[in-house]
Amino acid sequence: MRKNNKGFRRPVIIKNKGKQPEAQPSVDPITGKKIPKSFVFCRGKLPVPLKQLQMDLRKLMLPYTALSLKEKKRNNLRDFLNVAGPMGVTHFLILSKTASAPYLRVATTPQGPTLTFKIHEYALAADIARSQLHPRCPKDLFKNSALIVLSGFVSSELPLRLTTNMFQNIFPTIDVKTVKLSACQRIVLLNYNKDTKLIDFRHYSIRLQPIGVSRRIRKLVQSHQVPDLRNLQDVSDFVTKAGYGSESEADDEAATVTLSSNIGRVNRASNKSAVRLQEIGPRMTLELVRIEKGLCTGEVLFDAYATGKADDKGKTNDKTENNDEDSEGSEDDDQDGEEDPEDNKDEELD
Repeated sequence: MRKNNKGFRRPVIIKNKGKQPEAQPSVDPITGKKIPKSFVFCRGKLPVPLKQLQMDLRKLMLPYTALSLKEKKRNNLRDFLNVAGPMGVTHFLILSKTASAPYLRVATTPQGPTLTFKIHEYALAADIARSQLHPRCPKDLFKNSALIVLSGFVSSELPLRLTTNMFQNIFPTIDVKTVKLSACQRIVLLNYNKDTKLIDFRHYSIRLQPIGVSRRIRKLVQSHQVPDLRNLQDVSDFVTKAGYGSESEADDEAATVTLSSNIGRVNRASNKSAVRLQEIGPRMTLELVRIEKGLCTGEVLFDAYATGKADDKGKTNDKTENNDEDSEGSEDDDQDGEEDPEDNKDEELD
């Protein structure tokens, strides 16, 4: 008779059999604090588009995340938490799906808090690339972590303050005086709309274009290829045909910077360059619906669907932290146990 083992089941991290990547530092040399690292995984069964969104979020969190994390059917939250400690993982990004909508939970390990967002709309990185005439994805685009910019989060309310702290701490800190400009290639923008209470989540790549250099000359320097001059009378025609200025419309002074160091072969120090942002995805529209004091459990600090009664604000769930630890954690159990805040306002999502 087979013994039913309810012990720890370790999630699998698939390692590349080829060239091993360089070991990532665990301590930030600027602040002396531990560099934030993350796990991106799901709870319950997800449809194929949400599975792809999970992979897009893993790429977004590179290089300080487990890109090849493989969940087992019977993994529960305690299993991920046991692995997170030795690996220095500080945050969980958990995707789930209910009958009404998908949800994204962002939690700090090991004791919380946990922020639950309802995903109203989302677009995958592949969808955004197909909508662009010239998609851009250099091979070293995900070599360094993204910058984070928060817009509209100016409020003394507890939900916005916790949201601000959570997203600021999920990415490594930078020092504007010592940071290498070549390492700043991606940016994550979160814009809060105080009227609709929605958060626009965008992910862009950053590129610099020198001002006063024609597009043909710039591409010639970058590609190292001999241009086709068969239909030209003189080499000067190749230089002057495209004209000067930026690739797109006239340069905006607000979008130009003076570089302190050389970046690549085209953007030189002390010269003005235009900053261009190109969306690479994923794109999401989020709504904060719940804040829990613990890791996916504990006192509910904020509930967007609360009735407004005096005892709703500080209400503590009847479930204890051991409920998730002792659960089997199977996909079917997770799917059945996933609650919708709109349908049941006093129960956990898990």
